[in-house]
Formats: sequence, C-alpha cells, structure tokens
Amino acid sequence: MNNVLRVALVDPTDSTREMLKSTLLGMEVIWLEAECSRYEFFADVVGQTNPDIGVVSLDGNPEKALALIEELHDVNPECSILVVSASTDGNMILRSMRAGAKEFLTHPVVLEDLVAALERISNQKFGKGESRSRGCRVITVGGATGGVGATSLAVNLGCILASNEKNNVVLIDLDLALGDADVFLDTIPDYTLVDVAQNIQRLDFNLLKRSLTKHSSGLYLLPRPVQLHDDSLISPADFSRVIGLLKATFTHLIIDLSKGFRPLDFVAMREAHDNLMVIQLDLPCLRNVVRLMMSFAETDGLKEKTRIVVNRVGLDSGQISLKKAQETIGSEIYWQIPNDYRVMVEVRNNGVPLIEQAPRAGITQAISSLADALSGDSKKAAAAGKAGISRWFGFLGGSKQAGEKQASAEEGEETVSK
Repeated sequence: MNNVLRVALVDPTDSTREMLKSTLLGMEVIWLEAECSRYEFFADVVGQTNPDIGVVSLDGNPEKALALIEELHDVNPECSILVVSASTDGNMILRSMRAGAKEFLTHPVVLEDLVAALERISNQKFGKGESRSRGCRVITVGGATGGVGATSLAVNLGCILASNEKNNVVLIDLDLALGDADVFLDTIPDYTLVDVAQNIQRLDFNLLKRSLTKHSSGLYLLPRPVQLHDDSLISPADFSRVIGLLKATFTHLIIDLSKGFRPLDFVAMREAHDNLMVIQLDLPCLRNVVRLMMSFAETDGLKEKTRIVVNRVGLDSGQISLKKAQETIGSEIYWQIPNDYRVMVEVRNNGVPLIEQAPRAGITQAISSLADALSGDSKKAAAAGKAGISRWFGFLGGSKQAGEKQASAEEGEETVSK
C-alpha cells in the first residue's frame, strides 16, 4: 500500500499497550513498526526504525514519558509524537505539547478521535494532495436512471478488487429503500448501515469488521436498513463518520448510491476519489446525465471526479452512437461495459459474482480492467480509461457485425447533420 504511516509504540502497562496495539493493527493505513514496554529504550527503538509516528503512553510514569517526548523531539524531529493518557489534566496536556507532542488523546481512545489525529499528522507530513498518506480509495457508483446496472457494476467491481489479496474492500449499499446488493451476493446480513451509524462512538476496528458481512470473494458488505422508515435514523454527520472509519480500515471503499441523489449520496460523492455515473445509450439517460452534471458543477470538484461509464454497449442496433452521446453530455466516455444479458441474468439469479461464475467473459474482463484503472493514481486511471474505450469497442454486441452497425450509425448521423 502506498504512503502507509509507520508507527512505533511505547507503553509500560501491558493491558493498555495491547489495546493500543490491537487498534493500530486494525488500520490499513498503519504499519506497526515496533512496540516497547520501557521508556528508557524507546529513543533507541525510534532511532533504529525511523517511524513516522511515535505513540507514547504517559500513564506508566508521566515524568519519564515527558522527558522521552522532549528527547525524541530534539533527536528525531521527523517522528511526530502522539500522546495517550487517561488524564485530562490541562497542565499535563500543556506540558506534553510544550515537550513536542503533535496530538494528545485520552484513554480509552475513541476510534474517531484516533482517525482524526492520524489524518492531521498525515496532512502535516505529506500534505493534502494525491500523495498524502491514505491507503483507501473511495469509489461511488450511481445510475443516471433506474435499471441501468449501477448495483451490478458496484458489486462486481467490489468482488474483482477483493479477489486481489493485496486489497481489503468494503461495499456500502446506500440505496436505503430498495437496495439489493445483498441479493447479488446471496447473503443474509446480521447488521446494517443503521446499526453501525447508531453505534459509531462505541465501535473499535474489530467490532466494526464483525458488523460487516463477508462474501466468499473477500468483499465486505454493509447493507441497507431492513425497514423502510429506518432511513431517517442515519444523519449525514453519522454517515461521514462511518466513511472515515471504513477508510482507515480498508484499501477500497465502494458506495452504491441511491436513485434519488439524496444528502447522504452527496456526502459520499464529496468523499470519493472517483464517482462512476452509469448510463445506457438512450435518450432518458443522456437527458438525466446532462442535468446531473450541471448540478455537480455547483459543488467544487464534484463534476471533475465524475466519470461516465456506458453499460450494455451493443444492446441493440437502435442505440445512440458513442460519438453523439459524448457530444450531448459534453464530456468523454470514461469506460464501456459490453452487453451480456445471458451471463448477467445467470449470475444475478444465482447470487454469484462474475469473477466466480464467468471469469473469462468479455463483461468480466471489461470490469476487471476498470478495476485496474481505478486502483492506480488519477493520471494513470484517466489514461487507462481512454484506452478502455477502444479496447472494449470490439465487444459491441459480442460480434464484429455489431461493431460495423455502430460505425454505420455514426456515419449516418454525420450525413444527416450535413
């Protein structure tokens, strides 16, 4: 994983050290470089391992701990010090900061506070750009209208990413009324998004993962609420906290948006690196995507992060051409997914993802390449997306004839326009 924060920990008390260690090990953005039970040895440990962050627990011996913080600040200024203590005494906090600590957290550590502290340290060390220390890529998947295959893409993209042992992937079903990601995965979840959002203050990373449903592909799922009226129990602030904790725990977070583009959907899209907008080559989709892009332009950076994915390419000969679609939308097509009705009906009815049911199918390969593009940096993803347009053009209808029909349609439109 790129830009992981390397951490060294010192705490003479076994019980609290184990709790801190367990919490840190549950975070994908953290690599626990070393742990130590003696203040006297920790400066040498830091000197040998050169961690990004040194976590110092004060409570074993506050005076020794404060002296250690001051020594680390003088000898290893590149190591940011994060202090943990059960004490909330203002004088102790002030002395820690004067000694050189960057952050002070009270014990027992609140997960959300730890994530926020690490985020601040990360921004100070690496900045807030693409190179910042963040191991999680957030991807939203929405549809320009209902029934275009957004959930199918979200689920199968998640399963394909999860099939790589280097990835740790979670999918949130944000269609709170009619979401069916659990049906695609043939699972019966024990907990839902409402359960996690309402208990966010009490969760640690182990409880968080146990609240998710894990599929055989390796994909974790956080499904929509059971009852329709439960959607009102999730506030944008609570949902933002859920996203923050999942980002600290997983390498990839995929969010299947609702059809209504409600406030929670906009929270997700603002947090995301890539917002995939799934369309088909028909008039309702093109009309809606133009309206949506106009709305997205009102939020800084949202339109620029939105990538158009054309699904079911080659569905029939009456489709609007890709060229005409791009002219209407006013932006490039990022990716194409070929139509394969037989395979998709089969995988959905069986509750088995494409990577398991039909790994060699053209549609599976198209989504796999999309996953590869999205896993890279923004420049690489954009370049791969452009390449993908020509790469999957041959899958139009699954035959050469379909490709010729599409080309003829484009030529016909040019003739008419002239």
